[in-house]
Amino acid sequence: MRQPLQVVGEVSTETKSVLETPKAVVEITRPGNAVVGGVAAVVGGYLGGSVGFAAGVAALATVLGTGAGNAVNDYYDAEIDAVNRPDRPIPSGRLSRRGAALLAAVFFVVAVVVTVVFLPPLAIGIGILNLVLLVGYSSHLKRTPLVGNVVVAYLTGSAFLFGGAAVGGVEFTLVLFALAALANLGREIVKDVEDMEGDAKEGARTLPVVWGERPALSVASAVVVVGVLLSPLPYFVFEEFGVAYLVAVAAADVVFLEGTRRSWREPSTGQKILKVAMVVALVAFVVGRAF
Repeated sequence: MRQPLQVVGEVSTETKSVLETPKAVVEITRPGNAVVGGVAAVVGGYLGGSVGFAAGVAALATVLGTGAGNAVNDYYDAEIDAVNRPDRPIPSGRLSRRGAALLAAVFFVVAVVVTVVFLPPLAIGIGILNLVLLVGYSSHLKRTPLVGNVVVAYLTGSAFLFGGAAVGGVEFTLVLFALAALANLGREIVKDVEDMEGDAKEGARTLPVVWGERPALSVASAVVVVGVLLSPLPYFVFEEFGVAYLVAVAAADVVFLEGTRRSWREPSTGQKILKVAMVVALVAFVVGRAF
């Protein structure tokens, strides 16, 4: 006869496992990153001229695609994460690799369907390319020095392109795409510095593993500085961006430079500050367009 579950002072192991599974499913999608991607698509639509239905569809597809891409990344990085991030759903045993793959497949299918049914050809092309790159990055490109970083930087910036293309105004998002890509390229390199131990152990040929920590940080810093220097560009290119944008983006630039400085001493803290800077920059573009 099966023994009754013992619950004395804590939740039973079996019950805890059941309760943690939904949490792990949500966690593996990195909901924060996914939502920021969706917001970026809406901002792209806003800059392109509309925040209506098409921009909403682009945001939904971006959230689903980003969540799926994060699950695929954890599927391929299970061994590396066991060293670098053992608390993540797969290495911690809270979610199986098969479960992560199934979740990613469902999210990818829904993202493709809503994109193909509701959005124009250019947005469909960008969306399909991004989904291919998301899988290709995790399976192969991530382990190629700098190439994987460039792919992630493109994918981050392309959320703005996708939103703009969805509403027929992609040309108004090109500058924001370039600036976002540069900022994220610097952050991705810093993240690789943070993950050197696990990457080296699993044979991942990231930039800091191949070149060394300080040369990689030099590249990251140079990329971020270029982005900061180019950040006033929308003020001169688009008449819609006035002094309010310059003030707002200056605040983002200060955070970017601080994140870069901290990366030399504490890569983990530095890349988190750079992530905050990207959100501040996103707000700067909304403020600039609104005022």
